Amino acid sequence: MENNENNENNEKPTMLLHSCCGPCSTAVIERLVDRYDLTVYFYDPNITNEGEYEKRLDTEKKFINEYNKYLREKNGDDSGMTVKLIEGEYDPENYLMAVKGLEEEPENGDRCTKCFELRMRKTAEEAEKLGFENFATTLSVSPHKNTDKINKIGYELEKEFKPAFLDESFQKNTDFTGRITADAYFQKDRVQALRIRQRKEG
Repeated sequence: MENNENNENNEKPTMLLHSCCGPCSTAVIERLVDRYDLTVYFYDPNITNEGEYEKRLDTEKKFINEYNKYLREKNGDDSGMTVKLIEGEYDPENYLMAVKGLEEEPENGDRCTKCFELRMRKTAEEAEKLGFENFATTLSVSPHKNTDKINKIGYELEKEFKPAFLDESFQKNTDFTGRITADAYFQKDRVQALRIRQRKEG
C-alpha cells in the first residue's frame, strides 16, 4: 500500500506516475497533485507507430506545461508545486517481444496483461532507481481496463521493489469520455475549466 505520510521535513511523499497519454493523465494528476510530490513517467512501448507515440508524448508535455501554469497562478510562483515529466525509453521491440504469440488475444486478454506488466514493471524499476516512495499508473482510469488485474500486478511489483504501489481506483468520479480526445487543444480547455472553477469557488 502507498506511503502517504509526509516525511520528517513535512514534505509530501514522492510519486512516480506512469502515464499512457495526456488525456488519461489529466484526472489522475488533478487527484494526486495535492497529496504527492508528483512526477509523470511517460513509458509506452506498446505504441509501435513512432508518429503516434510522438503525438501522445507531445500532448502530455503540453498538458503538464499548461497545468503547471495553472498551479503557479493558484498557489503562487514560489510555492514549488509543479508536476514533473520523465520520458522513458521508446523501445517497441521490447513490447513486441513480450506479447509474441499473443497478437490475436482479445481486449483485456493475456496480451493486455503482458503489456500492463511491462509498463508497470519499468515504472517500479525507475521509481526505485530514482528514489521515489510510491508508484502508480493511469491505466486504471479507463472503464475499458480491468482495474483488479492492474492492481494485482501492482501488488506483486510492490513485493519486488522498494516503492509502494498506489491502488486507488481512478475510475471513481471520473468523466472518462469527457477527457479522452485526440485534440491537443483539449489540454488547454481542461486547464481553463479548472481556472473557471477556482474563480467560482474563490
